[in-house]
Amino acid sequence: MKLKQILMPTKVATYGMTVREVFAECGRANIPALPFCTKSGRIAGRVTLKNIMKCSCLPDYIIESARILGEEMSCMEDIESTAKQLLCVPVDPYVQEPALFLSSNAPAIKALAIMEQNDTSYLFVVDDGQYQGAVTIQCLAKMLSQLDQQD
Repeated sequence: MKLKQILMPTKVATYGMTVREVFAECGRANIPALPFCTKSGRIAGRVTLKNIMKCSCLPDYIIESARILGEEMSCMEDIESTAKQLLCVPVDPYVQEPALFLSSNAPAIKALAIMEQNDTSYLFVVDDGQYQGAVTIQCLAKMLSQLDQQD
């Protein structure tokens, strides 16, 4: 099966897009990241939910103490306040290096192998420099779960 048969079309992140917009699109598509594209449509990087949250909502001391944190935390109000402010911030400062990508004609098994090799759960599908969508481990699992139903 080719990636074009299972990819998930999504919006792309662009300059000036807010964190709220990225969170909403990632939530809608059930994907952990979006490609970050220039005005010409060239992929210049990626914006991941994990990076935004880590950089903005998680102070280092909470990460370092994660295993011993209790159920009641007095600092939660501060974090929630920070998170509310974060929603209106442009995603530009959170752009990371571009993610892995394959063409839409690549076989699904190649996507799975590349994901495993790179310890990731998603990759972007790009044809002739243009973003087509994303493939996640969930997309692949869904496709595999339906193999015996195809005739």
